[in-house]
Amino acid sequence: MNPPTPLSSFFTFIFFFLFITPSISNPPSLSLSTPSLSRSNNSVIVTWTGVDSPSQLDWLGIYSPPDSSLRNFIGYLYLNTSPTWQSGSGSITIPLINLRSNYKIRIFRWTESEIVPTRLDHDHNPLPQPKHLLAETEEFGFGSGHGPDQVHLALTGERGEMRVMFVSGSGGESVVRYGLSSGQMDRVVRARVGRYEREDMCDAPANTSIGWRDPGFIHDGVMVGLEGGKRYFYKVGSDAEGWSNTYSFVSPDESSGETIAFLYGDMGTSTPYNTYIRTQEESISTINWIARDIEALGDKPALISHIGDISYARGYSWVWDHFFNQIEPVASKVPYHVCIGNHEYDWPLQPWKPDWAMYIYAKDGGGECGVPYSLKFNMPGNSSELTGSRAPPTRNLYYSFDFGVVHFVYLSTETNFLKGSKQYEFLKKDLESVDRVKTPFVVVQGHRPMYTTSNEVRDAPIREKMLEHLEPLLVDNKVNLALWGHVHRYERFCPINNFKCGSGPVHVVIGMAGADWQPMWEPRSNHQDMPVYPQPARSIYRGGEFGYTKLVANRGKLTLTYIGNHDGKMHDSVEILATGEVVNGKITILTTNNEGGVRDDIKGKEGKRSYLWYVEVGGVILFSVLVGFFLGFMSRAKKEVVTNKEWIPLKTIEEA
Repeated sequence: MNPPTPLSSFFTFIFFFLFITPSISNPPSLSLSTPSLSRSNNSVIVTWTGVDSPSQLDWLGIYSPPDSSLRNFIGYLYLNTSPTWQSGSGSITIPLINLRSNYKIRIFRWTESEIVPTRLDHDHNPLPQPKHLLAETEEFGFGSGHGPDQVHLALTGERGEMRVMFVSGSGGESVVRYGLSSGQMDRVVRARVGRYEREDMCDAPANTSIGWRDPGFIHDGVMVGLEGGKRYFYKVGSDAEGWSNTYSFVSPDESSGETIAFLYGDMGTSTPYNTYIRTQEESISTINWIARDIEALGDKPALISHIGDISYARGYSWVWDHFFNQIEPVASKVPYHVCIGNHEYDWPLQPWKPDWAMYIYAKDGGGECGVPYSLKFNMPGNSSELTGSRAPPTRNLYYSFDFGVVHFVYLSTETNFLKGSKQYEFLKKDLESVDRVKTPFVVVQGHRPMYTTSNEVRDAPIREKMLEHLEPLLVDNKVNLALWGHVHRYERFCPINNFKCGSGPVHVVIGMAGADWQPMWEPRSNHQDMPVYPQPARSIYRGGEFGYTKLVANRGKLTLTYIGNHDGKMHDSVEILATGEVVNGKITILTTNNEGGVRDDIKGKEGKRSYLWYVEVGGVILFSVLVGFFLGFMSRAKKEVVTNKEWIPLKTIEEA
């Protein structure tokens, strides 16, 4: 063999430099600000460098457990959220919660040509594809001894008690320490422990490798012997596994003669990353405003009522973890009460699915079939229904308790409520036995509304059954207030019975706490894509603003206030007297009833009976005639068009 000539050696060097060197260039690097986090909601900073020719679709995947398949990330963020991404370097700060398993972060190259049209998220956006892995971090997670989290309180229905529930990664013994000062929590109760398994889930995604994650161990302890109206301090955990932060609450005081509650439905969860389903960013504002209001109460007891569609996890386990961490700042201070909604329970094989409901109860529960809801909460009473599968019975369906001067009742619209059912018999017996001297006000709550003017066509059969079977119980037993969710708006009705104003409970839809899909109001008959305005007379106030309601009651009066998230101020209010009279139920419209006549049961601006409505209408007519006399025939013709309702003005900005 001839030795290489200087010229051939030169060309070999050039070939190696131009074609071989790029293929062995340094890969992108990925680093973390810390290898260990101490508490949920601590942040990790993820930094990357060396990404060649960055694409707008390059993304960062969050994995827990760290050995999850590349397709089974729990969340993702696009690298272009970093202002320096086009340089091939950047950083993103991610708050993380303790999922009782380590994390790993990976970054991927992804281009438009690789979008898979059938792999979509809940909003029909393409999910990132993990085909080209660029770099990954080492495993990292939460250090030992951090103690439990997801702490939340609930009433037990018994005087002098408060339940506290929490989650840990260990099934070992945990206790609740509590007392009247943070330095002397010398009373101790043991918490019982439970959990559920993947096999308990009924359907996908809850029982698949994408949706299932180990839920940890659920601990449940009851503090007893509490004095009314006292502030108690407590913490949960153990010396072996660590302790939670120290929290406090004010115990219910039956002698105070006052009730304060914050009520809403359909709040959901916010996550600091994108995931397979739509999450509810506005839920953060709802919690923050309620935290403000609780702080302003000082040493007054209160409670929170969340009437269905709790976390919107829909089968993705880690969303429940985010939800409980999100509500902990308020749920660790006041009892947090719930009723079941379609997104906690519904699945194709649910036991109660009558013919008239075949299109109502679908797959909204994401295969959870009520299991996380049933075990992560423990409401008063022992209502339950068998699932017909391996899954444990569904709990927390219907129950009641007294809180101050109000008797609160919770219903399930997802399970049998018809005459003859266990739930119907419970409601009938419960309402008939209320001591109206002790609790002059009765508030009934459930998820799907009995009354709404939203365009919810699919739910019409269930509303008909509720009106037939449940409304007579509410009317006959003089229920003051009926609260519902499911429709993601606020709407308050007049005191109503069988669509007629004048008597019956005040119905209010309060599903505006976070879920952002907004159904349209009842459409116009001649323009189905535009809402009717003015709204029907039974609908006193309609609003599309996210928010919540606050209830304040004493022995003489109950006030319900709608508070908007955009400013934290009141946007609607109604007062109900212990006598049953509704005042300040301001009606700002006059409209016709279903028969075409003017309603005679609506109230005036200050809540007094509008028995002189005919004088007002007559005055308007007389004024119109006089104006017409002076302005001429054309002006009168225009007025007649409006009077005869051939044209209905569209309200483009809702009342706020």
